[in-house]
Amino acid sequence: MKRAASTGKSITPEEFGRAMAAKGVSVAPKKTLLSLRIDSDVIEWFRGQGAGYQSRINALLRAYMEAHL
Repeated sequence: MKRAASTGKSITPEEFGRAMAAKGVSVAPKKTLLSLRIDSDVIEWFRGQGAGYQSRINALLRAYMEAHL
């Protein structure tokens, strides 16, 4: 059983499911595998930021796209 973060009380899977449904979990857009040439210094900087660098690149590209819609 999971524990509620604020109270420390155990919650049932059904309660957890209802809470997640009420919160409104969004479905991530479908990902597409892509071969992309990026300047070496740029990719090394992102990799130097640690795990999840590809997700951060995607987030920056998404923010740029949304700013230019």
